[in-house]
Amino acid sequence: MKLLSTLTLAALLTAGAAFAADSKPTATPASSATPAAAPAKHHSAAHCEKVAKQKKLTGDDAKAFVKSCEEGKKAS
Repeated sequence: MKLLSTLTLAALLTAGAAFAADSKPTATPASSATPAAAPAKHHSAAHCEKVAKQKKLTGDDAKAFVKSCEEGKKAS
């Protein structure tokens, strides 16, 4: 009975290792992306609101700035 239990455990461990070693190829690795193709950096609302406050923007100007900042557009 011990032999059967040991063989079953060994079979389960080797099968698990075989599944863990299986890797699926990816279409394009992330490391091959060129820096020019990288999307614009999107900031969080909190960051954009902080910058708007530093620029002393209020009202509609502040809202417009935060919106463009979150979209990653270059705001003046």
